[in-house]
Amino acid sequence: MPSKQRVVVVGNGMVGHHFVQQLVSQQGDNKNVDITVLSGEDRLAYDRVQLSSFFNGKTEDDLALTCSKTYQDWQVCFHTHSKVVDINRDAKKVTTAKGESFEYDKLILATGSFAFVPPIPGKDRDHCLVYRTINDLHAIKKSAQDSKVGVVIGGGLLGLEAANALKQLGLQTHVIEFAPQLMGVQIDGAGGRLLKNKITELGVSVHTSVATEQIIEGENSRYKMCFKGGQTLETDMIVFSAGIRPYDNLAREFNLEIGERGGIVINNHCQTSDKNIYAIGECALWNNFIFGLVAPGYAMAKVAAGHVLKHLSSSTASNTPLSNYSNKTDEFSGADMSTKLKLMGVEVGSIGDAHARSEGAISYYFEDQ
Repeated sequence: MPSKQRVVVVGNGMVGHHFVQQLVSQQGDNKNVDITVLSGEDRLAYDRVQLSSFFNGKTEDDLALTCSKTYQDWQVCFHTHSKVVDINRDAKKVTTAKGESFEYDKLILATGSFAFVPPIPGKDRDHCLVYRTINDLHAIKKSAQDSKVGVVIGGGLLGLEAANALKQLGLQTHVIEFAPQLMGVQIDGAGGRLLKNKITELGVSVHTSVATEQIIEGENSRYKMCFKGGQTLETDMIVFSAGIRPYDNLAREFNLEIGERGGIVINNHCQTSDKNIYAIGECALWNNFIFGLVAPGYAMAKVAAGHVLKHLSSSTASNTPLSNYSNKTDEFSGADMSTKLKLMGVEVGSIGDAHARSEGAISYYFEDQ
C-alpha cells in the first residue's frame, strides 16, 4: 500500500474544484492524501454562473476560480486535456484519452452535465451553437461578428443568460420556448407572463408555445426556422439552451448504478454503487433528483470530502461498515433550490414551492403594474 492515499477527481468544474478545496482545507496540515485532478477541458476551473459577464468585459482570468500556482501550492497534481475514457474498478485505475493511467483509492466523479440539443433536422449546421463553456462563448462571439439576428432555443435560466449575451453583442434577439411560459421550473404562470412582458420591453422578442420542426436555408438571413403550425423565423445564428443532461457516460459504461432517466445514483455520503467511487454535482442523482444549481453541488462536495477523509484515515476502512462513520451532520440531505436571476435589468426570484404543489399551500399575489 502506498504511503499516501490517492484521490483522483474526474472533472474540474465549479463543483469538482470545490471538492479539492474542501479536501485540502479539511485535512489541514496532515497531508496524507495525494490529490490528482483530471480536467477534460483545456483549462482549470472557472465560474460558469458568471459566463454572461464575458460579453460585458470580463476576461477568462476574471472568471478563473483557480490557477496552476494555487494547485501547486496545495500540492495538487493536475492535468488538462485529460478526458477519462476508462475506469478499471478491480484495479482501481482510470485511463485518459491520451493513454495516461492513474491509480486511486477513492475516485470522485464531478463530470457535470452537457447541453441538450433537441433532435431537430439542421441542428448540426455552422452557427448552430450551445451555451455551456468558455470555448462556447468564443464560438458565439465569432459567429456574432458575421450575424445580425440571433435566436436562443430555450427560455429557462441558461436560455435567458444566452439571450442576454446575444443582446450585448448587438444582435436582434429572439427567444423560442416550447412551454407556455419562460422559466417554467422556477416561477408560476403569472410570474412567467410578467417576465415575458419585461423582457419584451427590453427589445428581446419572446415566442412561447413554439416547437421547431427543422432548420433550413434562409432567404434574407442565413437560416430559416420552421415551426409546427407553419410559422417561420429567419436568423443568422442559433444557440441551443434547451436544458442539460447529466454527464454519466463513464458510470454507464463501467456498470455503476444509473437512474431510470439518467444520473449516477448516490447515497447520503455521495457514494455510488461502488463504495470507492463518489459522484457530486450535476452528474449525481440523489433521492431520484438531479440538482442543476451550484449550491447543492458545493454541499455534496463538502460531504464527500469529509467522508473520503474519514475512510482514508482508517486502516480498516475497507472492512468497517458504513454505519460506523455515519453522522447526520455529515450527510447530504437535499438543498435549497431558491434562485435569483438578474439579466438586462430584470430581477427574478424563486423561493420555496413556487408552483404551490405542496399540500395546504396558499398563493399570495401582489402585483404592481
